[in-house]
Amino acid sequence: MSPAFLSHVLLLLGAGFLVANLRILVDVVRFFRMRSRAVLTWPGQPPRYYPLFLAMAAMLGLVLIVKLAWLHLPPQAVFGEAMMLLYYGYLVPLSIRIGRGFYEDGVWVDNGFLPYHQIGGLSWREGEELTLLFIPRMKQVARSLVVPTPLYGATRRLLRDKIADHDIDFWGKALDLGAHDSRDDA
Repeated sequence: MSPAFLSHVLLLLGAGFLVANLRILVDVVRFFRMRSRAVLTWPGQPPRYYPLFLAMAAMLGLVLIVKLAWLHLPPQAVFGEAMMLLYYGYLVPLSIRIGRGFYEDGVWVDNGFLPYHQIGGLSWREGEELTLLFIPRMKQVARSLVVPTPLYGATRRLLRDKIADHDIDFWGKALDLGAHDSRDDA
């Protein structure tokens, strides 16, 4: 494997991590703007292999120091490693601080914000942990929110209130004869 090939691979990885970093930064800025409008929130859970993320960040930091201080490489030569360090060492830990749960305008699910008007359905999945599944309108993929067990009752009450106030509205069902109370879906 030639050094030129490896530098191209690291540049490509850096571009991918730059996109991921920008997405997390957008989420963090959005959270800081709306955290004062929180209704019912709780801290996010760290990723499954979080200690490995931190270990990778430490190793990438060492690689950057060696390449910049000892090998005297130009800063553009460490773009890939810098983007990975930013992701694993700073932005993932920062994204964990985003409060998951309910805000005035929508729900912060495990992978981003979902406004109430985009929710077309919801369901509970009970297992090791309580998971609330939101089905966005016009999309095929459900978005999940792990709900802490002590907040289960408060979450159900909040959902019933949002459905009663028509913040969450389940329209567009195949056969709606008006006999179903959509608050029971919470």
